[in-house]
Amino acid sequence: MSFIAKTVSAGVAAFSFMLLAAAPASAQSANMTFFLTSNGPGNGANLGGLDGADKHCQTLAQSAGAGAKTWHAYLSTQAADGKPAVNARDRIGKGPWQNSKGVVVAKDVAELHGSNNLTKQTALSEKGDVINGRGDTPNRHDALTGSQPDGTAFGPEADRTCKNWTSSTQGAAMVGHSDRIGLREDDASHSWNSSHPSRGPDGGCSQNDLKSTGGDGLLYCFAVN
Repeated sequence: MSFIAKTVSAGVAAFSFMLLAAAPASAQSANMTFFLTSNGPGNGANLGGLDGADKHCQTLAQSAGAGAKTWHAYLSTQAADGKPAVNARDRIGKGPWQNSKGVVVAKDVAELHGSNNLTKQTALSEKGDVINGRGDTPNRHDALTGSQPDGTAFGPEADRTCKNWTSSTQGAAMVGHSDRIGLREDDASHSWNSSHPSRGPDGGCSQNDLKSTGGDGLLYCFAVN
């Protein structure tokens, strides 16, 4: 066989291997039903309300090959302006949910809010990447939820949703720790969905405020169907 023929043959073989290697990953991404966003919309906790947050989840899922499903952000809203509260747990479907690697993080809503399998290694982004946690630079483990530990909304007494995800200045957003690690050895520090409210010099809801306490405006996204 000539040198040119050998080179062409080797190139074809290498290309075929690359296609075969990519196929399983692509199939897994298509079957993904849960991810932690690789980035936030970029305007702090002003997500454009629930609709804007859901759109962000849908767009990222589409980019990963899982856009055929309907995606919702795991967010609660509080009663305001005559509108009732919305519970995050009620808007994410029934499960089970698995990450981009096919690892099941929870089989249903009850397990998600109980003994789930959410860790730094399983709360992967839509790209299949591990998100920086406590001890990494920068720390990005704060995920916006606006929720109590059981996935329900807070009462109207204090803002925990940055004005129902429309403020990037005044207010506060309850966040969870995606790596399940915090400053203390208590339930809140280990909570994936209800660790502490955001805070900061801009008022609590800006992108800089979210970053200052270990976040980046990231969201948990779930396929509802």
